Amino acid sequence: QVQLVESEGGLVQAGGSLRLSCAASGSIVRINGMGWYRQAPGKQRELVASITSGGSTNYADSVKGRFAISRDNAKNTVYLQMNSLKPDDTNVYFCYGEAMTGYSSGPRTYWGKGTLVTVSS
Repeated sequence: QVQLVESEGGLVQAGGSLRLSCAASGSIVRINGMGWYRQAPGKQRELVASITSGGSTNYADSVKGRFAISRDNAKNTVYLQMNSLKPDDTNVYFCYGEAMTGYSSGPRTYWGKGTLVTVSS
């Protein structure tokens, strides 16, 4: 079994910064893609950023130039540096990891429980 645990979010003023981390643990052979989604009440979950095991990144248009995703493969940890935060960034942020727990089956997506980020105007 694989567990993903996000760091605490928090309350930030508009224009401020916050860094989230998400550590994966368990019977992990390899983690392929990792990333972050976010979801506001009553809305669909949307991809914020993703990163491959090789370091290739992808961002939602709404966060390009403001957010940066990175990962430490040795620690099975993914980070999301959020700068120039806006009230519209207020959401619950979920991390995920595409993890393999053995060599006989393919990767499976595991999710963290989510962490709330609130940006005040």
